[in-house]
Formats: sequence, structure tokens, C-alpha cells
Amino acid sequence: MTTPLLLEDLKRDEGFRERAYQDAHGVWTIGYGHAHADPRAVWTPSEAESQLVVDVDLACERLDDALPWWRELDDVRQDALANMAFNLGVGLAPCPTRPAGSGLQGFARMLAALRSGDYPHASAQMLLSDWAKDPPEGVGARAGRLAAMIRTGVRHP
Repeated sequence: MTTPLLLEDLKRDEGFRERAYQDAHGVWTIGYGHAHADPRAVWTPSEAESQLVVDVDLACERLDDALPWWRELDDVRQDALANMAFNLGVGLAPCPTRPAGSGLQGFARMLAALRSGDYPHASAQMLLSDWAKDPPEGVGARAGRLAAMIRTGVRHP
């Protein structure tokens, strides 16, 4: 995990659902964005918080494997990237058979700018994505906050 504030950010961004539901992609989800849930599941807030810690640790491990340089970023930018990975998955890097990549790794221009320290460009690339164009009540507000965190290195509420 990066900072304890990441958990609070994810709780706000994901919202708590005590009963399993199908997300916009038809994936059964419960708690604070825990995917691939049993469709009959019902969780307490305590169960959801425990699973959130496990899920964040897993997302960070996947980031470590796919983008080891991400740990060189400051804490705020690490949290923003981990939040994106939690939401989108780390995914697959662009390659000849999948030139657009998938998940977070589908943001090749954003990641290249972030790695080189060009934070304004990285932020702009985030905001140009289809992911960021969701309505504000969906991912749009989250994307705007995370893009601001990438651009400034300051946590945005």
C-alpha cells in the first residue's frame, strides 16, 4: 500500500455496497469495489474494509510487477496511480497484438509522461481518455481529482 489516505480516497470513490451488484461491465461487485463477488454475497462494513486492504495490496503488487518505476513517484502521485490501477486494473502493456494495451497500461502516453516527470502532460493525457469522460456522477469526478493530483502532487478532495 502507499499511504493510509489511499484507503479513504478509495472508500469515497468506490462507495460502499453491502450487497453484490453488477457494475457497468456486468462484473459482480461488493463492498468498496471488490470485483468478482458471489452474486448472493452480503458484507458488513468491517468485512468490506478488510477486503479493501487486501485488494489495494494486490493492486500495488501488480503495479510493482508491471511498472516498477512507479515507486519512485512522490506519495500523492503513487496514490493517484494506485487508485487508477484499483479502478481499471493494471492490465496489459501495448504490444503488436494489442496496440492499445488494456487497463492502466492502456494509458501509454500518460505513463510515459509520468515516468519522465512531465506531470502536466500526464494529467492532460488522463483527461483526454474515455475513462475521464464519464459523467461526474460516474468516474468523471474521480478522474478529475486524480489528474489534478498527478499534475500538482497535492492531494485533492
